[in-house]
Amino acid sequence: MTRIVWHGHLTFSIHHNGVTLLIDPFFDGNPAAKISKDDVKPDFILVSHGHGDHVGDAEYIAKKTGATVISNFEIVTWLQGKGVEKAHPLHIGGGANFPFGRVKMTIAHHGSGLPDGSYGGNPGGFLITFDDGKKVYFAGDTALTYDMTLLADENVDVAILPIGDNFTMGIDDAVKAVKFIKPKVVIPAHYNTWPLIEADPNEFKRRVESETDTKCVVLDVEGTYEF
Repeated sequence: MTRIVWHGHLTFSIHHNGVTLLIDPFFDGNPAAKISKDDVKPDFILVSHGHGDHVGDAEYIAKKTGATVISNFEIVTWLQGKGVEKAHPLHIGGGANFPFGRVKMTIAHHGSGLPDGSYGGNPGGFLITFDDGKKVYFAGDTALTYDMTLLADENVDVAILPIGDNFTMGIDDAVKAVKFIKPKVVIPAHYNTWPLIEADPNEFKRRVESETDTKCVVLDVEGTYEF
């Protein structure tokens, strides 16, 4: 059994066979967060890009827990320069095997500058294939891309997509992304954290389930989905 927990914004934990992955850890300064950075104990931390609301608390949590950070080369190097000891660099299109399965970085169209102005490399998403064959696609912050059509061949079990518009896909484009990817389940995120990214997840759900064969699961903050 794999359990996905939404911590608000685009921060997720995925628990699988005793291993916890924490993605884009953003607790300090996150108005949607209901728990703190001290409440999570990941084994791995995945960072999609360098913006402060995604790299967020990665340094603090990695140092406290000893978790291995998985991100692009530039972000990994930046974190290592801050004293993070365990990290694995990837880049777009590349993947690596880990004790829980495999992580491949996917294309995202966005920015990636780090909070101190350092170069954060290319933004990305993650295709996570667990050791039981289940697959989670985490899009990261991204526009709609036609490259998402390639993911239809992956038989994705759960896709996590931004719907908040302004900085990422809005609902219209996120529905198109679902049509491209054809996941069994989609979970919307990156909405309503601030007024600039207000969106109605129930409208997204209605559109997805009326226009596609995908099930849409709308989570409350700290809500869970198991599959």
